[in-house]
Amino acid sequence: MHTKKQVLNRSVRSFLKAPRIARLATVGSDGYPHTVPLYLMRDGDDIIFGSDRDECKVRNALANPKGAVVIGGDPATDAAGYMIQGDLSIEDDIGQVMMRKLLSRYETKEEADQLAAEWAEGDLVIIRLTPISDPRVVVIFGSQL
Repeated sequence: MHTKKQVLNRSVRSFLKAPRIARLATVGSDGYPHTVPLYLMRDGDDIIFGSDRDECKVRNALANPKGAVVIGGDPATDAAGYMIQGDLSIEDDIGQVMMRKLLSRYETKEEADQLAAEWAEGDLVIIRLTPISDPRVVVIFGSQL
């Protein structure tokens, strides 16, 4: 039986346990990066984000499924962060199962339930970034990037 190689090492997996804000970069139709802050969650080695289907980042990922995410690197809380490049895919989130898990990492139960109720009629999708190589460490010096 073929086993998929683990890309994220123990240090990165541990780092991703904390609810940090990610910055997802996709490539726009004009060829320029489109970067947005998002909540994230790990699913094995993949990084998961939520979105409305009609958002620019989703259209970009469908047209050009290459992207990168930077996580951490906040000088107030992190000595470093990680940049992870990978292939993007868009998945339906039937019953908002993944979105609810994602919200529960960052919000109180009441806030997560309220947001899920507000988004219940929306067309929510999951953006999945599958890493293509070992994450690169982004080092922060002092309080400047």
